[in-house]
Amino acid sequence: MKTIHWGLIGCGDIAVKRVAPAMRDLESHSIRAIARRDTGRLEEFAARFPVERLYQKAEELIADPEVDAVYLATPVNLHLEHTLLAAQAGKHVLCEKPMALDTAQCDKMNEACEKAGVLLGVAYYRRFYPAVLKIKEILTEGEIGRPVLARALAAEFWKFPDDHPLAWRIRPEEGGGGPLMDFGSHRIDILLDTLGPVREVSAFTDRLLFERQVEDSASLLLRHSSGAHSLAGAYHTIGPLCDELEVFCSAGSLTLKSLNSGSLTITRGNEREILELPPHSNLHLPLLEDFGRAIAGRRQPRVTGRIGRETSRIMEAAYRSSREGMVCKIESNGLTED
Repeated sequence: MKTIHWGLIGCGDIAVKRVAPAMRDLESHSIRAIARRDTGRLEEFAARFPVERLYQKAEELIADPEVDAVYLATPVNLHLEHTLLAAQAGKHVLCEKPMALDTAQCDKMNEACEKAGVLLGVAYYRRFYPAVLKIKEILTEGEIGRPVLARALAAEFWKFPDDHPLAWRIRPEEGGGGPLMDFGSHRIDILLDTLGPVREVSAFTDRLLFERQVEDSASLLLRHSSGAHSLAGAYHTIGPLCDELEVFCSAGSLTLKSLNSGSLTITRGNEREILELPPHSNLHLPLLEDFGRAIAGRRQPRVTGRIGRETSRIMEAAYRSSREGMVCKIESNGLTED
């Protein structure tokens, strides 16, 4: 496979811990350039990873003719601008989650990349977890009957002081929302992946403990096209750390008490089986590997911009449901109230 030369825009926590190591360790991948306005952080990053070119402006990196694809590890409000520039320059785009501030921005990103003939992917890397793939397999084969209810809960007690480097995640103009937009988006994506499309959304997005502009607690009730229900919760108000996924079916259940551990409990009547299916030690590596193969094979990545849009539509509906006190229906071309 021809080497893919990456341009990495943003070199914060996730980029340093996972994205750059994956680009370094994967065969046929290389970090050609990075961009960050903070020169100190830029040079610190370059000292840790093999990179040829340093830029302070994303536009300069995108214009580099030797960059094949860009990874957007930036605040959510910058995803649209950088995706449009990359598409115009003929670069493939792999974008951190959530995809954009709203569905309208997702549409612009998808349209630009499709028109330019470049790939657009979103970093919902939990779709690659072996335990999640096993859950999909069991549900598809009907091994424990029909899915009735799923529950995805993620929580951490996090005050986010104003000077915290990740405080942008709770500024609506930068992150788009609170824990729902941040890590709640991952859980909604898993529910879409395992139970299929969502058709109705009801939600509460509240500020229960902290004075901030966005929610600190989000609770969603979803009705899927199959008729199955699911509950998604994302909270900055619950401690200690919690990350659970459960699926209840007509003849059994599936439980991941810790999603990142991969310890899957399968219950069939009175029988219980535990499978140890841990994810890759670098959670982002399978995502990047698939995106590289998609480029080489001229196919779509497993997590496309269209898939990322669906999660954004559900979050948009959840905020509207909470704000207006109604159930939102997810139609093929938008949202209607019930």
